[in-house]
Amino acid sequence: MKIAFVSLGCDKNLVDSEVMLGIIDREGYTITNAEEEADVIIVNTCGFILEATDEGIESVIDAGKYKEEGNCKALIVTGCMAQRYRDEIFNELPEVDGVVGTGDFEAIASVIKSVLGGEKVKLVTDINNLINEQNSINRFLSTPPYFAYMKIAEGCDNRCTYCTIPSLRGKYRSRTMESLIKEAEGLVMKGVREIILVAQDTALYGRDLYGKSMLHELVKKLSEIECLEWIRVLYAYPEHITDEFIDEMARNPKLCHYIDMPVQHSEDKILNSMKRQSNRKKLIEVIHKLRAKVPDIAIRSTLIVGFPGETLEDFNGLCEFVQEIKFDRLGVFTYSKEEGTPASIMEDQIEEEEKIKRKEFILEIQKGISAEKCSEKIGKTLKVIVEGKVEDGVYCGRSYMDCYEIDGLVFFNSGEEIIAGDFKDILIKESSDYDLIGEISYEFAQ
Repeated sequence: MKIAFVSLGCDKNLVDSEVMLGIIDREGYTITNAEEEADVIIVNTCGFILEATDEGIESVIDAGKYKEEGNCKALIVTGCMAQRYRDEIFNELPEVDGVVGTGDFEAIASVIKSVLGGEKVKLVTDINNLINEQNSINRFLSTPPYFAYMKIAEGCDNRCTYCTIPSLRGKYRSRTMESLIKEAEGLVMKGVREIILVAQDTALYGRDLYGKSMLHELVKKLSEIECLEWIRVLYAYPEHITDEFIDEMARNPKLCHYIDMPVQHSEDKILNSMKRQSNRKKLIEVIHKLRAKVPDIAIRSTLIVGFPGETLEDFNGLCEFVQEIKFDRLGVFTYSKEEGTPASIMEDQIEEEEKIKRKEFILEIQKGISAEKCSEKIGKTLKVIVEGKVEDGVYCGRSYMDCYEIDGLVFFNSGEEIIAGDFKDILIKESSDYDLIGEISYEFAQ
């Protein structure tokens, strides 16, 4: 039997997809990228915001066409959309044969068996189900072979007023450090050279298991693995970043001087309305502390504009904050009114057109900041992990400042064939708004 898999949404959801692929593979099914040839199609969906739900619905409808035009005998929907709309999916999408919630995806093999037997299956039980760590260790990698995401915890306890994640993913549950080390060792044996740590809030790792944040200790132990070159941390909430972690970043050569730190806003009134656990003063303090201890750190962040009640004064304050802080990397999102969240019933909701104008305004500010930051790299030599060939003699890669698919690239020439996943030292000669251009250097990389 052939199984096709469609994975949507974030990298954390991708890890769930890889766990399911590993289970399917061990059950003896054949995994195929050709949906028209598949006996079963699984769509692992996102349901975080309305836009993601729309994408999930479209993907399910597209996959359902193969029941008539291809070989598909069963269609299964998993992930956040399945969890969120578990009672509506069968009525609205009759082509679906199975619905599997976020706490039940590890039962995917039995669900496949049932739907192929003609049953309609809705398996949505406890979102707080504990992860079978052996399944994570034995997952099937779908990323390029030289890097992998590693989900160090599931769920979230932060309860931001705009967010549906706690209702879809449950409470915060850290994985044991032992299982993560074992998984990382297995990944490195497969050729992985960069591990990217992800969770809803990586900075909280271990607090539920060990009584305090242990992200710094996890990173320290991971760095002891031979042949692992880079460790990168995403989604570390600023209010939970510890001095121990900052000190570890300053002294650990394998921990990239890079952090994804979602601040969402700068103004105290909006942060309080969002039920964030920080304020403008604390945000500035942690950013200054990071830059003081790790001068070359690349700080990525995300902002939400157009939150209910965001006045022009609040927005102008946010713009001033962006100009003052000068983030190295910045993503900006318009507020999405999500059913069931406290923010969805707040007064002073902002028109979509105005949200988009505010987003574009901040992105224009950031474009200038990014261009300035890139130009400062000219003349420096950076260690780069090669992503692949762009055209004959031209390659691209990522420096420590660039995470896969969300940040910039480094382009360089080479007369010799270079393998993706190799590390090269690149002397930067030119820059654009977001990317760097250079040549191979044989001097020590900074």
